[in-house]
Amino acid sequence: MIHILVHDKKDTVGVAVVEGIKTGQELTGWVMEDDSTIKVKALNDVPIGHKVATKEIKKGDTIIKYGFDIGKAVADIKLGEHAHVHNIKTKRW
Repeated sequence: MIHILVHDKKDTVGVAVVEGIKTGQELTGWVMEDDSTIKVKALNDVPIGHKVATKEIKKGDTIIKYGFDIGKAVADIKLGEHAHVHNIKTKRW
């Protein structure tokens, strides 16, 4: 079962595509660019459509989703952690 989608190998987050991801759950991510899969352990409950860190992200790092810069981390984000507005902000303002 695929739990998260990762469009590009350089993405630092994937998007939850199933309901009810729970803390501690082993997630399978499909990397569309090369049709590979990754495994990530969820560190938090993650709602469908929200992001999960697929790599360790340090405060100030650029967040890459779908191969594009979508903002910066405002806190360290651990592999498997819920990545959303509480720890990611746009660079526009």
